[in-house]
Amino acid sequence: MRLFGMDVRHTRWSLLLSFACALSACDIGPGGPLGLGGNNPGIAIGGTGGGGARVLSFAVQPSTATAGNIITPPIQVVVSDSLGNVDSTFTAAITITIGVNPVGGNLSGTTSVAPVNGVAQFGDLSIDKAGTGYVLGASASGATGASSNSFNILAP
Repeated sequence: MRLFGMDVRHTRWSLLLSFACALSACDIGPGGPLGLGGNNPGIAIGGTGGGGARVLSFAVQPSTATAGNIITPPIQVVVSDSLGNVDSTFTAAITITIGVNPVGGNLSGTTSVAPVNGVAQFGDLSIDKAGTGYVLGASASGATGASSNSFNILAP
């Protein structure tokens, strides 16, 4: 027996596909729950797309810097699909904020950046007050946010 161009003679595949189709998971179209087509991105079985929720993570964490100076190297935030693959098609702006602010510092620089090939780079961020244990947060519409590791800002 063939279903969607796949040989489903093996009992496990046959039962899985029959059950999935009974639950309306075999929607025909470009995306699809089981990687078979449809409009719901779902999960892929034997396919390449992860679909589902997008997740942000810090690829380059903030490092110790001096108050008022640019944090180097530039902080990078990556957007990944549900399988952990970099999502180069994601275009929503990624915004950085101070998530844990031990002394009331202010974040300056370009705090909202559109990702390029799934990566947003923040090259001019600085915090104006010395403190221990700052944590940055990254957020974007359509993605699960992330928190950085804690870092320190030193007195000038």
